[in-house]
Amino acid sequence: MSNLKGKNTWIIAGVIIVVFLLASTTVFGCKTQTAPETTAAAETKAPETTAAPAAEPEVKFETTDLFIVGSDTLLEVSQALVEEFLSLYPGQNLNVPITGGGSGTGIAGLLDGTANLANSSRSIKDSEIEAGKESGLEIAEVVIAYDGLCVIVNKDNPVEELTIEQISQLFTGEISNWKEIGGNDAAIVIASRDSSSGTFVFFREFVVQLDGKAKDNDYSENSLFLASTSAVRGEVESNANAIGYIGLGYLDDSVKAIKVKADDGSAGVPPSVENVKNGTYGVARPLFIYTPGPVNALTDIAQAYLAFVLSDAGQAIVADIGFVTVN
Repeated sequence: MSNLKGKNTWIIAGVIIVVFLLASTTVFGCKTQTAPETTAAAETKAPETTAAPAAEPEVKFETTDLFIVGSDTLLEVSQALVEEFLSLYPGQNLNVPITGGGSGTGIAGLLDGTANLANSSRSIKDSEIEAGKESGLEIAEVVIAYDGLCVIVNKDNPVEELTIEQISQLFTGEISNWKEIGGNDAAIVIASRDSSSGTFVFFREFVVQLDGKAKDNDYSENSLFLASTSAVRGEVESNANAIGYIGLGYLDDSVKAIKVKADDGSAGVPPSVENVKNGTYGVARPLFIYTPGPVNALTDIAQAYLAFVLSDAGQAIVADIGFVTVN
């Protein structure tokens, strides 16, 4: 009996010890799984994996007005460029009006402070640069595109090609009847831009005056001097005997573009973007924006606009309108 009691005593003691150990393991195991150190570490690491990246700060222009004035040749492309430029900054109240009136008007606006940027289809004159200096301006030039000038006639006109010299003689009035160059027996009607236009100046110097070889040449006094490129195109479209000139970007199927020959022995070359690019079309020119000072000294909105014009996106618009890109 005493041995049995002793065994039972040891068994009971063993059970108590096992139960105690199990209870201790359970309690301390819970503490281990919920230890403050482990929870804190998890909370510290969480932001590294779940936090969103910081948003880039929105551009805020100090100056919100940008007045662009000048060349009618550049009017349509400028409107398209400004529209896209404004779409990049929808949260800001930007004011970017565009006015035509001709290259001379734009440069005059730059000189008197009514324009921030001047669109021009001709190079600035020395006299305009000097006038700028007198007003404290260091006028800078930015080439934004290239253009081919198209000599146009009515679609019913049988004449297909002309030399540069013949075109000069037509616009001076030396050739006054279409029959003299293979056309109908009819008096020639000359449709030209007015003198405020950079296109007027370039065409006179490069074509009418044969690129400086005939500086006394000028447009015939019987010419129709019209206020816009669209007006020149409209006159030629409606008048079977008219001849005029327009920028490549304004050419459409309402009129016929003359193929231009360097001389009698040359092949006629039609105006096109490709022919301006490869240099085979003889009546081409750069197109400019003039600024009142170095680009890096302009207002922030002016700098941003010029950067956009010369960007891939801006030059794609230039090409879409029908001009030749600078790159």
